[in-house]
Amino acid sequence: MLYVDYKDMTLSDFKTIGFIPSVNLEVANEFYSGLLGLRRLSNDEYANEYEINQAKLRVAKVNEAVKASHTVFGWEVTDIQSVVEDLKIKGVEFMYYEGIPQDENGIATFPNGGKVAWFKDPDENILSITQP
Repeated sequence: MLYVDYKDMTLSDFKTIGFIPSVNLEVANEFYSGLLGLRRLSNDEYANEYEINQAKLRVAKVNEAVKASHTVFGWEVTDIQSVVEDLKIKGVEFMYYEGIPQDENGIATFPNGGKVAWFKDPDENILSITQP
């Protein structure tokens, strides 16, 4: 057996897994796999697991989804305009926030040049697309 000494490692040395709650895993899969195009790695009565780059996303079954008032998960992209336009064609509706200037596609541009657009999944979890 291979022995690995973890004393010089931190959690940043390991792959990540994000978690998002859902009351209906079938509906969640239609959104995450069908609409967003994520590849589902596995599913059971507890969760759908998706591959995102070198990370994983588990959409976990819950009896009641608690609605967060903030972004719970997001993607960093190189061309936010193209990604937002593609998702809008697929039926994704982007959110608008009072007090944050956003263009007609819901994209906010911040003083540092970063751009963000927000949308919700079927359980009303807030997701984002970011272009640094």
